[in-house]
Amino acid sequence: MSDRFVSSRYRGQASTPMSSSVDRATRYADVINFSLGDPELTTDGRVIDAAMADAHRGHTHYTDTFGYPDLREEILRVYADDHGHTHDPAGVLVTTSACHGMWLALETILDDGDEVIILAPYFTPYPHQIRLARGVPVVVDTLEEDGYQVRLDALEAAITPRTRAIILNTPSNPTGACLRRSTSEQIARLADKHDLVVIADEIYTAFSYAEPFEPFVTIPGMVERTITLNSLSKDFVMTGWRIGYALGPAEVIRAMKDVNENNVFTAPSISQRAALHALRLRHDIVPPISALYRERIMRAYQRVCELPAMSALEPGGSIYLWVNITQTGLSSSEVADRLFEEAHVLTLPGPAFGDCGEGYLRLAMTVGRDRIDEAFDRIAAMPLFGD
Repeated sequence: MSDRFVSSRYRGQASTPMSSSVDRATRYADVINFSLGDPELTTDGRVIDAAMADAHRGHTHYTDTFGYPDLREEILRVYADDHGHTHDPAGVLVTTSACHGMWLALETILDDGDEVIILAPYFTPYPHQIRLARGVPVVVDTLEEDGYQVRLDALEAAITPRTRAIILNTPSNPTGACLRRSTSEQIARLADKHDLVVIADEIYTAFSYAEPFEPFVTIPGMVERTITLNSLSKDFVMTGWRIGYALGPAEVIRAMKDVNENNVFTAPSISQRAALHALRLRHDIVPPISALYRERIMRAYQRVCELPAMSALEPGGSIYLWVNITQTGLSSSEVADRLFEEAHVLTLPGPAFGDCGEGYLRLAMTVGRDRIDEAFDRIAAMPLFGD
């Protein structure tokens, strides 16, 4: 069928690097895939069994449009018990993933042409998600030399009368950097000064290695202007369940719920039951996952440091290693192509995460330590990275 039936907004757009990497990964039988942040671990069997039992008991129907009440109560308990934050029960919405939650938040708060500030390197979908809600993405670069802490003068310079929100992602996909609490507090003051919403994308809470994770909403005065997005995808290795949640001011969450009723109506009932059981078991399930990924990412960091023409900052969090390859003299895409063709190691080029990502690659630590070592053995044998 002719693409004349495709909206001009989407006509001719290229697929994202993530979807392209799925196709590429099948080209060689021995590919070691560092491209996608999809943990290879299977969801804890206790969660699967409990969700299945709930399905047999009849949890196969539409749920409350905010999500199952007992799941929302458990989400509130997580923030109260683990973070010392008591949230308004009317300010909780269960969503079909954090990505879906992001769209709901943006669709709810933006008028056409409103601007949303994102910090680069950024999670690839952010600019597209903003445009889907008819907003305008405004990019503020962060730099390796600053440890990827945003410069507050650059952030404030990007604020205009049309600015509506700032998206923060910490621990960061792709850099692995964690915003310092002092930086977050300065951002909070800017948000208050300019009457902005902060959308806190916090799906890697279990993967803050240097210090315990503190949600942005716990900063004094930020409850009324923070929308928190979270997910069970990474902390609980539940990517395929597509389940997350949003916390925010009750009026905003109610509007997001109304938008969602015209989108998917409710999050899947079976996934909601799985989320409930996972959260109840969080102190059993999450620590071993966090420790495993920390071990993997630190091993990969060690191997990077041993290679000529590769470098990285010591990872502060997430499941990703952000690797500087500028010393090769080649572009990110050229290096990624050579890694794939010569070593059968699949990575994502840095520009997928913003223009300032040129000179970098993102490596997702979603394979075991033996495969990590095998990948770096292959890379070390390449002429590009030989001594």
